[in-house]
Amino acid sequence: MNLASKIDHTILRADTSKEEITRLCDEAKEYGFAAVCVPPYWVRECKNQLRDSKVRIATVVGFPMGYSATPAKVEESRRAIDEGATEIDMVLNIIALKAGDYNYLKNELTSAGTIVQLRGGKLKVILETGLLTKDEIIKACELCSKLSVDYVKTSTGYIDKGATVEDIKLLRANLPKNIKIKASGGIRDKATALAMIEAGADRIGTSSGVKIVTE
Repeated sequence: MNLASKIDHTILRADTSKEEITRLCDEAKEYGFAAVCVPPYWVRECKNQLRDSKVRIATVVGFPMGYSATPAKVEESRRAIDEGATEIDMVLNIIALKAGDYNYLKNELTSAGTIVQLRGGKLKVILETGLLTKDEIIKACELCSKLSVDYVKTSTGYIDKGATVEDIKLLRANLPKNIKIKASGGIRDKATALAMIEAGADRIGTSSGVKIVTE
């Protein structure tokens, strides 16, 4: 298995510098990572640096809390795709999910999915599984399944509880095969990454990509 091809090489700190973005892109090209995942501000720079490579560009929307208004998420997504992103990692409105406001979530997912997919991009929906009950995770999977998102992602990495093998297994059991799974949050070594993939993850989001593939 080519582990590097399953990794989103990630840096999402609020103080991310251009030098760090350059290093991230260079490492992504060197090791053959699937994508870089960067703050929206740096999407244009990544497009320039990765112009002659196969590395995809991912960025985040509604990040990390998820409670941005739907029109704001749609505009963030549109702008990111137009500036060069090919994958959008959008945080689901966790408050709406816990409130049982499924019509709100259907509108959010449909609106964002349409703007991303019509422009040739992929939509990854971040659930933040560490804040959800099992039943809430299953309900989120049902919504995502009906609205044809491209990936369901476990976590932002901004709360203590990141991805777990149990979460990945639960997602895989409740999503159709055409919806892929991205495990993220706390994945810092090769053994953990492989365990996530074995449980059903298709992509790994981590800031430890180089360490993982060189262990």
